[in-house]
Amino acid sequence: MFRPEQEDIEITKDALLHQIMMKYGTELKQIAYLYVNDRAECEDIIQEVFIAFYQHLDKFRHEASYKTWLIRITINKCKDHHKRWSIKNLIYKSEIRPVNASPSSENEFIQQQHSKEIIEQVASLSPKYKEVIILFYFQDLSMREISEVLNISINTVKSRLLRGKEALQQKLERRNKHE
Repeated sequence: MFRPEQEDIEITKDALLHQIMMKYGTELKQIAYLYVNDRAECEDIIQEVFIAFYQHLDKFRHEASYKTWLIRITINKCKDHHKRWSIKNLIYKSEIRPVNASPSSENEFIQQQHSKEIIEQVASLSPKYKEVIILFYFQDLSMREISEVLNISINTVKSRLLRGKEALQQKLERRNKHE
């Protein structure tokens, strides 16, 4: 039996997996998509994340939250994805749509285009900057949580966040000058 977060009851491994998938699935998909910019690959990665979660649940020590652990697994799976030779030779086409957006108005269309541009530029950052930007801005994690997820010091998180924002700003400014 396994303990769900913040509850004193015990549930089965299968029930916990279902609960975790419902609670964190969308957030994890968003993280994966921001890393790989491909919907099909994103779905495959998330499936691998939940398989790894299920297979290694017995080893979970409750030193962190399930969310932190799942984000760490997701980032590692995304990094593995980028390491594959066949994937390195593909060119990704960004096609992100903000979560919970209803494409009904002109303003939302403009916002989607702006979001798409930002996400394309985030995706082009080096991995160490990309991961802190994604976790801080897209997942609303605190610096302490990012530190735990990435297993780096808070000062390193602050430094990477600052440098990542500067790099992102430069990329956006360069792109706007060329348009």
